[in-house]
Amino acid sequence: MSHDSKKLKKREEIEENYKWDLKKMYADDEAWEKDFNTAREKTEEIRQYEGRLGESAHTLFEALSKKDQLSRIIGNIYVYARMKKDEDNRITKYQAMSEKAQSLSVEIGTKLSFFIPEITEIPEEKLLAFIDEDEELKVYEFLLKDLIRLKKHVLTKQEEYIVAQFGELVSAPENIFRMINNADIKFGFIKDEEGEEIEVTHGRFIKLLESSDRRIRKDAFDALYTAYEKQKNTLASTYNYSAKGDAVSAKLRRHDSSLAQELSGDNIPVEVYDNLIKTVHENIELMYRYIKVRKRILNLKELHVYDLYTPMVKEADRNIPYEEGLKIITKGLTPLGEEYISIMDEGFNSRWIDVYENEGKTSGAYSFGTYDSPPYIMLNYTNTIKDIFTTAHEMGHSMHSYYTRHHQPYVYGGHSIFTAEVASTVNEALLMEYMIQHARDKTEKMYLLNYYMEQFRSTLFRQTMFAEFEKMAHGAVESGEVLTVDWLCDNYYKLNQFYYGDELIHDDKIRMEWARIPHFYSAFYVYKYATGYSAAIELSRQIMEGGSLNRNRYIDFLKSGNSDYPINLLKKAGVDMEKPEPVANALKTFEKLVEQFEMFV
Repeated sequence: MSHDSKKLKKREEIEENYKWDLKKMYADDEAWEKDFNTAREKTEEIRQYEGRLGESAHTLFEALSKKDQLSRIIGNIYVYARMKKDEDNRITKYQAMSEKAQSLSVEIGTKLSFFIPEITEIPEEKLLAFIDEDEELKVYEFLLKDLIRLKKHVLTKQEEYIVAQFGELVSAPENIFRMINNADIKFGFIKDEEGEEIEVTHGRFIKLLESSDRRIRKDAFDALYTAYEKQKNTLASTYNYSAKGDAVSAKLRRHDSSLAQELSGDNIPVEVYDNLIKTVHENIELMYRYIKVRKRILNLKELHVYDLYTPMVKEADRNIPYEEGLKIITKGLTPLGEEYISIMDEGFNSRWIDVYENEGKTSGAYSFGTYDSPPYIMLNYTNTIKDIFTTAHEMGHSMHSYYTRHHQPYVYGGHSIFTAEVASTVNEALLMEYMIQHARDKTEKMYLLNYYMEQFRSTLFRQTMFAEFEKMAHGAVESGEVLTVDWLCDNYYKLNQFYYGDELIHDDKIRMEWARIPHFYSAFYVYKYATGYSAAIELSRQIMEGGSLNRNRYIDFLKSGNSDYPINLLKKAGVDMEKPEPVANALKTFEKLVEQFEMFV
């Protein structure tokens, strides 16, 4: 199927077998409406349990299982509407359905907010006795024991109600940032290769930094950060109050710090966070070595911050049609075993995937779906090497979902973010090893090594730098400091100097980079990219070296969902994130890549 024509196709012009089959969720929109109404009715049914959850083990089981059934329906309602909208964002019917689904979800959440506080009010001994005496309730044992663990951080019903009323105010800094960042800020125009005026936008920025024309890279960099500099006082104040909000919340909920509060949900020890930063610090020379190689191969007297994204090697000019891409993925993932490959094959052939771009379709890629649906994948496939990695990455998420949903009850049918990125990155790492081994020529091999090293730079090093910055910022707020523009810019600049070393010219404008990172408004989130990446690199090495034992341990991990804490699940898979080894071992892989690349330079 040729997708080379420049004009985007309309959705109906794309062959059916390249589109996902959402009829597996709802035969038609009427069936969706029916579920929408059912959800409302079921909510009223469940509200009858308010004040009764501690009555008996059976009452508690009934209420929990009814709440799960409702949750499943809401999941289907929300995901279907959102995916229909993503097919073509211009269709107002699906815009409306998507908004309706979101409102319903919030409304039901509010109506059932009594659940957790009421369960935590049941005395611990009584709750444990319930679990012992009722076979059916045993499925909720992990969930209930987790609630007991978090009990000291749950407020009274009345207090929780008050805090919930402040919910929207607490998210004000993030919303203000989003408005500045997405609606108000303008980066102006620069001249492209042909001397034509081109507007710098969020979407174009990295593309411009990847340009082989250095003048364009510098102009884009200057334009972007000049715009942030003009808003620096507003942005500093916004971030200061975001961090303050985290600190107040941690205090109210009796946590030692906002970091401890954020990690407590997944029961992650603070050492995991600190170990990550410490281990990257101990191996920072590897980043300096990589920067040196980059400077040499780009043949630059001075390497600037705006030279970090331009590929050292041009993309191997290789046109890989979708079907050929799937064959390469299948070969690359054979270490995961026959069962894995055959399930993946079923996904390729039974329309889990929405392959090509069409007019109005959402950009990017994701894996989505619900407990009851296939683990769908959205792509915008354009026949490049990058697209194969994206497909393998999203298939990793989808296989994780598939295994979990087939082996866990609904209550444990999801994944924490801490483990979610592992499955996708293992796929990418295995595929990368295969493709490097089977590269067609020196250029392709260099391109792949460059691509892989950049992933380490942007995921392991850069996200760890972000994580360290967040820890410093929150620590400052918690000890009574105010995050002024100078504090933010100076500390961010120092970190940048440390993480990239003396071979890089640290342009003054990079002091403002903290101001454009949306993730900073979801505190202590980005470290999970770095830990997940490290765990995945280590697991993929074990799978390649260790035969069926390591592979089976990993497949068991894919089946485990949320049935235990992320740290425990990864331990069973073969990596202990409480120790520095997984991060250190991942960095050894990075070192080998740098060594291989140096041979070409």
